[in-house]
Amino acid sequence: MVMWILILLRNIQIKSISKFSFSLSLFFFLIEECVICNYFVLVGEPTAISCPVITLPMPHSDYNLTWYKNGSSTPITTERHARIHQRKGLLWFIPATLEDSGLYECEVRSLNRSKQKIINLKVFKNDNDLCFNGEMKYDQIVKSANAGKIICPDLENFKDEDNINPEIHWYKECKSGFLEDKRLVLAEGENAILILNATIQDKGNYTCRMVYTFMGKQYNVSRTMNLEVKESPLKMRPEFIYPNNNTIEVELGSQVTVDCNTTGADGFEVFWTGNGVYIDVFYVSRIFAKPNNEETAYDGRPVYSVKLIISEVHSEDYEQPFVCQASNAFGQVASYIILKHRAPDVQRWLTGVFVSFLLLTFIILVVYKIFKIDLVLWYRNFGCAFVSKEDGKIYDACVLYTKGCGGSNFYRLETFVLRILPNVLEQQCGYNLFILGRDDLPGEAVVSVADEIFKQSRRLMIIFGSETFSCVQLEDASEQQLALYSALIRDETQVILIEMDGTQDYTSMPESIRYIKQKHGAIQWKGDFSEKSCSANTKFWKNVRYQMPAKKKVSFSEVYLSPQTLNNSAAKGN
Repeated sequence: MVMWILILLRNIQIKSISKFSFSLSLFFFLIEECVICNYFVLVGEPTAISCPVITLPMPHSDYNLTWYKNGSSTPITTERHARIHQRKGLLWFIPATLEDSGLYECEVRSLNRSKQKIINLKVFKNDNDLCFNGEMKYDQIVKSANAGKIICPDLENFKDEDNINPEIHWYKECKSGFLEDKRLVLAEGENAILILNATIQDKGNYTCRMVYTFMGKQYNVSRTMNLEVKESPLKMRPEFIYPNNNTIEVELGSQVTVDCNTTGADGFEVFWTGNGVYIDVFYVSRIFAKPNNEETAYDGRPVYSVKLIISEVHSEDYEQPFVCQASNAFGQVASYIILKHRAPDVQRWLTGVFVSFLLLTFIILVVYKIFKIDLVLWYRNFGCAFVSKEDGKIYDACVLYTKGCGGSNFYRLETFVLRILPNVLEQQCGYNLFILGRDDLPGEAVVSVADEIFKQSRRLMIIFGSETFSCVQLEDASEQQLALYSALIRDETQVILIEMDGTQDYTSMPESIRYIKQKHGAIQWKGDFSEKSCSANTKFWKNVRYQMPAKKKVSFSEVYLSPQTLNNSAAKGN
């Protein structure tokens, strides 16, 4: 339902605030009837609220209007000296305070009916360091290059006793002095500023302020207008936003879409041509045009756009100009695009190669870390199968272990050293071992034998169990310590340390063993004496073989010729 509320002298468009669409028009303004009508006023300033249910024409004597605080049955006073009072059908706040925010009700009674309306009043403060509130502004629009007005609205109720509007002071962005611009002229009697030739620089926030005197006291009354300046369409021929005689790199067989965007005065005609032939808007063609809806540029000028769509690029499309032409009443312009073969993306290719190289390197490192031992053993079997290393040494490893004082653990140690170890390394892998306690001659001193054998061995293998050093015979321990010392001071022979029965406590072991453990680490034997544990392809034996020297392929007779046999033969020869 549309109602007349006391029509204003000027129609002013008011800004929407806090999700409510409202009008601050206080007199003579056509509005759509609101369920709860919203009014706003700056704290400390006076305001007068009209009741929106009054319809015109209606003589004032034909109805009775009463204002109430919402929820109260007591009418608001009509005493003029009261800060809040009703007078001449208006609800006055002189001045308004923050506590006045809330709901008010106006009731209109005529001879045959009555009607009520709820009013929501919000008293607001200005933004910090500003003379206005950014959400409480009137929106006003002028066009550039034209004359326009900035109107200070809703001042009809604040005339002085002689029915004359007080003097109005103007501010732009809360600063005075902008009226020194000769294009800006005060419109006498209209509460407005006349802009003779509006430009984009004129946009901004304008505040008008006057002084209202009531019962001997003066109050400020202010309004803030947000002025928007829209560019007037220029009388000019079209201009191209895009294309601007561009070249485009595309791949053969790909789809290409190019926008032709033009702007200028109204009355456009925009179209594409190829090889001098008009390109239709039929979608059945391989090459066709597609008009877009008209848009508006940032400066207010219309923008017309037509797409050129090539659904599949053929070889004949390259190096041929596709021309966009635009015309209006003021002229005609043209701009083209040319399709070219896409140049190789060297940077992308190099990036791909680099990333692939890094990925391959990472994979190789991971594979090598996981399968390092298997890869080395495989290489020895195939890559070094027929390579003979002539280093003048006789034995692949010298095996040293301590003789204990008996017991099951020492029995396991001797079984491993004298039966399992030769079975795997000598018989299965073809290594030539010298085992102290098996291959040395009876009565020979360990130190003299060990020193000579160490020089003739490529590896020194030390094997010990959990009780080896707690019950080892003193003389054996001393001789073995001297032998170890002889090997360590030269630091020529790589040492292989094998632990029996799990992790050992090295704090009680000789310093030479602790040194070897720290420098070379240890391999742990956790298996039993089953056939499976005695296979050269188990994890333990692969670790041992990995630390052993590379072994050239030998004949069947060499594999089963033990060092003991060699020693015995040598002894017989002597």
